Amino acid sequence: MTLQYLIFDASDDGEGSGTWDAMASVSAAEVPAVLAEVQTVLDWAERQSPGPRGPLDEGGAWDADQQVQNDGDWTTVTLTLTGPWEWGEALVGRFSGSD
Repeated sequence: MTLQYLIFDASDDGEGSGTWDAMASVSAAEVPAVLAEVQTVLDWAERQSPGPRGPLDEGGAWDADQQVQNDGDWTTVTLTLTGPWEWGEALVGRFSGSD
């Protein structure tokens, strides 16, 4: 599956972990499709989990944060994932069509 709304931007911490941020700003009619993409990504992350989910500085292997903000006619959905670099890059590859 190639994502239609979410586009990930990666940053490497230099110690084997990374952060992947994706954002989509859409009209109200498109919000369900964006939230479905978010859920698909989170489902993959759970299935391919490199370990327990939770803050990395508290012993988690990976974590995710989702935010939804409304601004007039537009809704912005943000998804941030953190975890091992190879795991995150595999996730991005899976949904970019390069897998």
